[in-house]
Amino acid sequence: MDLTFLLDEISEPWLLAIGGLVVGVLFGAFAQQSRFCLRAASLEFSRGAPKDRLPVWLLTFSAAVLCTQVLIHLGEVQANEARQLASPQSLSGALLGGLMFGTGMVLARGCASRLLVLSATGNLRALLSGLVFAVVAQASLRGLLKPVREWFAGLWTTGDIGGNNLTEMLGLSTSVTLGFTALWLVAGLVFAWRSRVKVWQLVAAAGAGLAIPLAWWFTSAMARQAFDPVQVEGVTFTGPSADALMLVLSPPGDLLDFDVGLVPGVFLGSFLAAFVTRELALQGFEGGKSMARYLTGATLMGFGGMLAGGCAVGAGITGASIFALTAWITLTAIWLSAGVADRLLTSYDARQQTVGGSPAAEQVKTAA
Repeated sequence: MDLTFLLDEISEPWLLAIGGLVVGVLFGAFAQQSRFCLRAASLEFSRGAPKDRLPVWLLTFSAAVLCTQVLIHLGEVQANEARQLASPQSLSGALLGGLMFGTGMVLARGCASRLLVLSATGNLRALLSGLVFAVVAQASLRGLLKPVREWFAGLWTTGDIGGNNLTEMLGLSTSVTLGFTALWLVAGLVFAWRSRVKVWQLVAAAGAGLAIPLAWWFTSAMARQAFDPVQVEGVTFTGPSADALMLVLSPPGDLLDFDVGLVPGVFLGSFLAAFVTRELALQGFEGGKSMARYLTGATLMGFGGMLAGGCAVGAGITGASIFALTAWITLTAIWLSAGVADRLLTSYDARQQTVGGSPAAEQVKTAA
């Protein structure tokens, strides 16, 4: 598609921001309606009790990867110009960051994108956790935590193994990558059928997934036609959340780009979807321990996401859609650490309930 007309009418930074806003609105609305959530999907999988969240995630993931690969095959997306493939990435960061992020999303009861979607519906727990996530992400990107992040990231990089493109490293053809992705789609449909997931929820899940190739296509088109250099990218929330925070705290200047439009777009899309379906509701913390758990999780996600080079969407879906090795490492680490963290928390909560329900504990409560 030729964007020349739009570029003649709108400046490049503003057009990028508007494009990010549109993609964000679509993702936010569909993610809110489908209940897209990697945390919930990973816990259903680890507990061996798939319901609606696992098939929703599988359909979102497969729609994103399948359509992105088709666009790459058609020459509409220049994947090799994406940050994940064009520059060296951190393997140690992908692994360690993924483990931290997966643990954090269990503690915070949602990944970065889920917190943003929930905050727009009136969930104050998600709003505060999302703000902490953005602050820690900014500190890890350019602030106090930057040296720590860079040290961990430098331990092992893709430069040590000759690249980050799995399709080139393994010699995968387009038919193989499309066939591989189709298996994920079939798995999602099978789980959806067994769990009797509603059709609209599945449509919304696919819609959320299609926002990723839309972002790839739009930024690729801008990179080809804009006068100034444009970064080819998909949808991610760690870096954009940090940039959106700085946009609020400082004048726009040169900060206007695709990422800056993305975050408010997701918030707006989720809010509109919740408003239309009458799902807006204020929700707060249940107590001090609950608040501490949420904020600890947000902190782990902020640092872990920046270390890994992306969040559950940025690395787990966007990076995986162009078959970046580090993205698949991050995604695997998130799933594994989420399952382990859930088991540990479940065991801890069970012990606390046992102690709290003992006669001795009841006597202490009565005396107090």
